[in-house]
Amino acid sequence: MDPANEIMEPRLWKKGEWIAKVVRNDDGDGWAVEMTRVGATEPSLVGPWTMGRDKVNPKPLDAGAFATLVKGASEVMRRHEAAARERLHRSLSFATDQGQRLRVTLDIAEDDDDPHAILTVIDEATGEPLRAGRVAPSFKLTAVTAQRFLRTGE
Repeated sequence: MDPANEIMEPRLWKKGEWIAKVVRNDDGDGWAVEMTRVGATEPSLVGPWTMGRDKVNPKPLDAGAFATLVKGASEVMRRHEAAARERLHRSLSFATDQGQRLRVTLDIAEDDDDPHAILTVIDEATGEPLRAGRVAPSFKLTAVTAQRFLRTGE
C-alpha cells in the first residue's frame, strides 16, 4: 500500500491491508476496536478496547497495538478460510476387505445453479484414480458409500 494512503490517528489506523477503528461498544459501555481488511464491508475481528487514563475516552492506537491487532485478525481470517476449505473438501482413507488401501476425496462445488460434488476414489499404492464422478453435495462420505460408488458409480 502507498504510504501516502496510511492513516495513523488515535482512533483510526490504516496501514497495509488493514484498518483498525476504535468505536463505542454497542451497549454504550466502554470501547471496542474493529479490524477490517481494506475493501471488506464487515470487520474480521471486533474486540474490547482499553479505556484511557481518564476512564472516559479510549486509549489511543499505537504501532504495537496495531501490529497485535493485525496478527489476531489475520489468524481469524486464516481459520475462517481453513474452515471453508474443510467444508468444501473432505477426504477419507481406508483398507478394503481385500487389503487394498484407498483414498477418497469429495470436492463440493459452490454453485447455486448446479449444486454438485466430485467424488474420486484413488488407489493409495499407485496413486491412480479408480473412479471419479458427480454426486450430490450432500453425499455421505464413508468407507461403505465409497466402496459402493467404486462398484456401481452411484
